[in-house]
Amino acid sequence: MCPAYLCRFHYQENMRQSKDPKFLRWKLVTCAQQCGVKPAARAYGSTPKTVRKWLRRFDGSLGSLADHSRAPKNPRRRITAAQRRQALRLKKKFKGFGAQRLRELFGLAPSEKAIRNIWRKEGLLKRKRRKHQTKQNLREIKKQWRPFLQTELDTKDLDDLPELWPQIHRLGLPKVQYTAREVTSGLQFLAYAQERSLACANLFAELLLDHFGRHGVDLAGCTIQTDNGSEFIGSWNARDDSAFTHTVEAVKGLIHRTIPPGAHTWQADVETVHRLIEDEFYEVETFTGRQDFLDKAYAYNLWFNSARKNRYKENQTPLEIIEKRAPQISRKIIAWHPVYLDKLLVQKLDAQLKGGYHVVPHPC
Repeated sequence: MCPAYLCRFHYQENMRQSKDPKFLRWKLVTCAQQCGVKPAARAYGSTPKTVRKWLRRFDGSLGSLADHSRAPKNPRRRITAAQRRQALRLKKKFKGFGAQRLRELFGLAPSEKAIRNIWRKEGLLKRKRRKHQTKQNLREIKKQWRPFLQTELDTKDLDDLPELWPQIHRLGLPKVQYTAREVTSGLQFLAYAQERSLACANLFAELLLDHFGRHGVDLAGCTIQTDNGSEFIGSWNARDDSAFTHTVEAVKGLIHRTIPPGAHTWQADVETVHRLIEDEFYEVETFTGRQDFLDKAYAYNLWFNSARKNRYKENQTPLEIIEKRAPQISRKIIAWHPVYLDKLLVQKLDAQLKGGYHVVPHPC
């Protein structure tokens, strides 16, 4: 029996609820072919104009009953071929940068959504890792901390990065990165060496704390936090505090704290910049030598501290946060020069063997 003789129902309402609108349109068209346009329109709660539209489009296949794109045929602001090529070229060069970041840095004309659509069609979008939902969100708590209340230190292996490994072996670039990150503002400080060692970590702490002191940071009541690596605590079965701990706690009111074993989320802030520096620096840059490596690391660190906005910190740069929350701290604190720690240690040892006093040169 033709559906025209069945009870009526509202066409638009059923279209919204239908999981397959093409099948409902096929029934409408079939009814119109058997009973006519107006009876089909009455039976399905539609209009003759709608029935004629689908009759005109129907070619015998369900595919012909699919919705057509409503995008303008000749839009005034169509993405040009040059804009498309630029979006693709930048994504291939800066793989870890998102649409918002590249649009801000390079002034791309298309919207963020349009840029992501271009990348999606070319298969260039990275699938983000899903994070477990946490019971406590410490982000709001950390916003209330005063700057330099907690600074996290950690090390990062560089010789396991595919883009950097050939250059390390060809140019003698460092294999280990020593990183410090101030939690409240997000300020980052870098140094390098060929290996993890307590001597290098201790020298990094000396340089870092002197840098803080010379630029107006009050470290009383503050904490330097590390994991339980031997470069920070010495031997695992040592009975006394390490040289690193003595260096840190020689500053009045400053405490060295280690995280519980296996509690890597306690170092989330410094681990975050380890991921970012891979995407934004090591995967992008190429180097001509050890000095060129330091120069570019300095430029990246300066950009990170002064110009890179952090969406999780109300879209502010670390420098903006420092100037707002702690104006007594000199803005020159961002101009930290990365150094080769093992090279400075050799210079220090040579000076001691020759006799006399020796002052390790500061990064800046």
